Amino acid sequence: MTTGVDFPSWIKQFPGTAPGATVIFPHAGGAAAAYRGFAKVLSDNETPAIIVQYPQRADRLTHPAVGTVGEIAEQLFGAGDWSGAAPLTLFGHCMGAVVAFEFARIAEARGVEVRALWASAGQAPSTVTEGFPLPSTDAEVLADMIDLGGTNPVLLEDEDFAELLMRAVKADYRALSTYSCAPDVTIRADIHALGGSADHRTRREWLDRWESHTTGRFTCEFFDGGHFYLNDHLNAVAQLVGRT
Repeated sequence: MTTGVDFPSWIKQFPGTAPGATVIFPHAGGAAAAYRGFAKVLSDNETPAIIVQYPQRADRLTHPAVGTVGEIAEQLFGAGDWSGAAPLTLFGHCMGAVVAFEFARIAEARGVEVRALWASAGQAPSTVTEGFPLPSTDAEVLADMIDLGGTNPVLLEDEDFAELLMRAVKADYRALSTYSCAPDVTIRADIHALGGSADHRTRREWLDRWESHTTGRFTCEFFDGGHFYLNDHLNAVAQLVGRT
């Protein structure tokens, strides 16, 4: 079954029989399509899954860029009646983790139950200002995408594809570059941090510091792989998230 919520078409729903839903928040520059495989595994395991889409890509290509991470989260929350899909489990990868955190703050403040937040390869909100400088030029963004992995290098050689990707990445990086959060800002939902053991972009201490952002339970676990370890461990991560 689906959630029964009347979401716009750019919010992708995958049916499941378990109560509630897992909401997936993509990485910077990432489109919902990049997480179809993960959502499909969750759905096959009976967990309803929903993937949100940020502006400036795919079927939201013409939607104006949003200025801040908080505004992105507010816009996503305003896209439908999330109480109809609750209780929610949130899963955010890289930048998606802090978007999911801000979404959780909004949801909890407005009475929508959030069971857990899974922060995947994303630094804790209070550490974002400590992160590496974000690229801004086309050349810097392209080099950053190659360094991170997760995008087929052959696709990056396609000028049209690369132009659209950089447009989305730069919009997300502009929003992320203005983000800051105090260490004592918390949500009630449990937080589970996940990372790749060989991820050179997300320090372990940044994942550990997610603990300060929950009044609930905290765990931290690593998988073999780099920043996009998830691509090699869809089933294992889906089983963890589905047991929330």
